[in-house]
Amino acid sequence: MRLFLERGFEATTLDDIARAADVSRRSLFHYFGSKEEIVFSTKADFPTLVADAIRRRPVDEALLDMVENAFLELAETHLSERARNLARLIQDTPALSAGDQAKYEKVERVLASALAQKKGRPETDIECRVTATAAIGILKLSTQAWLVGSDAGPSTFGKAAFAALRRVAG
Repeated sequence: MRLFLERGFEATTLDDIARAADVSRRSLFHYFGSKEEIVFSTKADFPTLVADAIRRRPVDEALLDMVENAFLELAETHLSERARNLARLIQDTPALSAGDQAKYEKVERVLASALAQKKGRPETDIECRVTATAAIGILKLSTQAWLVGSDAGPSTFGKAAFAALRRVAG
């Protein structure tokens, strides 16, 4: 990741990565099929982090509150300048931004499932699915606001976005 952040995604070769990791290129391909996989491996645990944050929420909490509070917890514990630089690299690299959308889709499914389990509802529960879809939209918007230089961070934007959603839905 250091190489990608220093040189950029396109300028960093698999040979550069193998040298920096002190492994052969063949060994590198044993673990990763592409440079994109290397980048996304750093975020592979995000769906699990989201599900775990939902599991820690009180069961009697409203769905939207549950998701907002879980996301705020994650923002407090997992955001750093390195995470911001990685998110910016992904956003600014076309080969990565498409794959990032697939990550959001997976997180949305995991979130809907975690909400349904927490509330004792079926996996197909429409309220859990709608809540997850709206929350992922807010997560994307919050990340974008963070990347364009908002000093307040994604938490501030996220709180405002959840409040806006409640006003629109109310």
